[in-house]
Amino acid sequence: MTTQEIANRLVDLCRKGEYETVYKEMYSKDCVSIEPKGAQMEICEGLEAMAVKGKAWNESMEEFHGSSIGEPSVAGNHFSMTMMMDATFKDRGRVKMDELCVYEVKDGKIVKEQFFYTM
Repeated sequence: MTTQEIANRLVDLCRKGEYETVYKEMYSKDCVSIEPKGAQMEICEGLEAMAVKGKAWNESMEEFHGSSIGEPSVAGNHFSMTMMMDATFKDRGRVKMDELCVYEVKDGKIVKEQFFYTM
């Protein structure tokens, strides 16, 4: 798949809430995930570490109110998209979060993701 096709598929799956499919189908087993400085897990390396991060994220959430995903923008082997999420967390209450998500693709798989948002 091309970077554009991967970007379109990721957006489609995220809009459907099929995040498990995203990681199983689209990510390299050696992928890297980077969150802003001060995040609970700033850097995760590999799908196993990302699964732990995802589980912790889901367990921290009390109620999910909604989300929206923007259209992808592609440049070479990178693409970005915006994401908005509205959720109530056990330790911080209700939070509306806007973020910029940037991805790197190599050999038809996502090898790196980085998220930009205000903590």
